[in-house]
Amino acid sequence: MATLLLALAVVCTGLYAGFLLIFLTGVMPALARLTDAEFVTAMRRINEYVPRAVFLTVFLGVVALPAAALLVPVDGRTDAQKWLLLAGLACAVLNHLVTLGGNIPLNNVLAGAPAGAPAAVRAAFEGRWNAFHRVRTALIAVSFGLLTAAAVL
Repeated sequence: MATLLLALAVVCTGLYAGFLLIFLTGVMPALARLTDAEFVTAMRRINEYVPRAVFLTVFLGVVALPAAALLVPVDGRTDAQKWLLLAGLACAVLNHLVTLGGNIPLNNVLAGAPAGAPAAVRAAFEGRWNAFHRVRTALIAVSFGLLTAAAVL
């Protein structure tokens, strides 16, 4: 059971890391080319659409699956595997803390911002959101690497 949970944790974390990486390297650079009004509208739509069932399952699985894999007793699990798994889980938790404490509050401010000042809204949002996003992308990429290492040892 622990092996299955760890495999699912690796897959789930890899999917989430890929999603964040594509957002970092493709979506945000493309949105950066939009006018202020287009950018604000696009980000509002993305923030409305993304948090749905499939995304939320992966988002929650990134923490729940490695935690479950760590809690299930395993005969023959090495200390290195345990520490890699624990470190991967810690990075995933930190990723979520950045998301919950940084990106989501900015998304909420963007959603409630008045429609009449897109340049000011964008200026208050884009740079800070991207900074938080770079941190969370790095954290989940490290988490994926650590969980993968734990699985192959």
